[in-house]
Amino acid sequence: MSLYRGRTSTIVLMTLCISLFVVAGCTRKSSRTTRVTVAGEATTRVEPDTAVISISVVTQSPQALAAQQENARKSEAVANSVKAIAGSSVEIKTSDYTLQPQYDSRAKSLPKIVAYDARNTVIVTMSDLKNVGAVIDAASRAGANSIDGISFVLRQTSPARGQALADATQQAMNKARSIAEALGGHVLRVVAEDESSTVAGTPETYDSFKADSTLEKQRAPTPIAAGSLSIRSNVQLIVEVES
Repeated sequence: MSLYRGRTSTIVLMTLCISLFVVAGCTRKSSRTTRVTVAGEATTRVEPDTAVISISVVTQSPQALAAQQENARKSEAVANSVKAIAGSSVEIKTSDYTLQPQYDSRAKSLPKIVAYDARNTVIVTMSDLKNVGAVIDAASRAGANSIDGISFVLRQTSPARGQALADATQQAMNKARSIAEALGGHVLRVVAEDESSTVAGTPETYDSFKADSTLEKQRAPTPIAAGSLSIRSNVQLIVEVES
């Protein structure tokens, strides 16, 4: 009698296990996953942290060597003056150097070289935006005679870039969660991610000018306004949703 009851209990237990296995299998089959693509965008305005100034020294002489030597002397004086105002953290690098002959186009025969123009252009990168005007004035006094342009930018390591990207990502994830809830499920994981950021501003551009050292000392410092920049971050996510 006890043996019969033991067999019956074993059969009941096996039947129960099989039933649970079948129910679990049916539950797994009833759920499904799908992939959705969502996008997020964030825009914020911030103050720039870096100024980039293009400064040129242009000299002219009947002899090529004389034009080069005068240009070298003035270019060195400009670099020293800029460093004295901007400090040791300033970055100065040559972006262009040319030595070109100038011809007398009025000659009836072959064109005649009447002079040589030497042009040395340097890019000044500085973080002290309050001294941009003073740097321009100092460069002009030292011999720079062409300010080709000024741009205010944001460094790649700026926390503002990371915050804009985080805001765009959060917006994309909120959309993914809303879609998952509408399907009666939840977000399992992020399958792929793509992001891009742009920084837009209005660069200040100055035409070339001839600087007079006497007038330069008398006039007021050059006023420069940095303004603000717009950071736009776009994020696209491919997420897997279980429903």
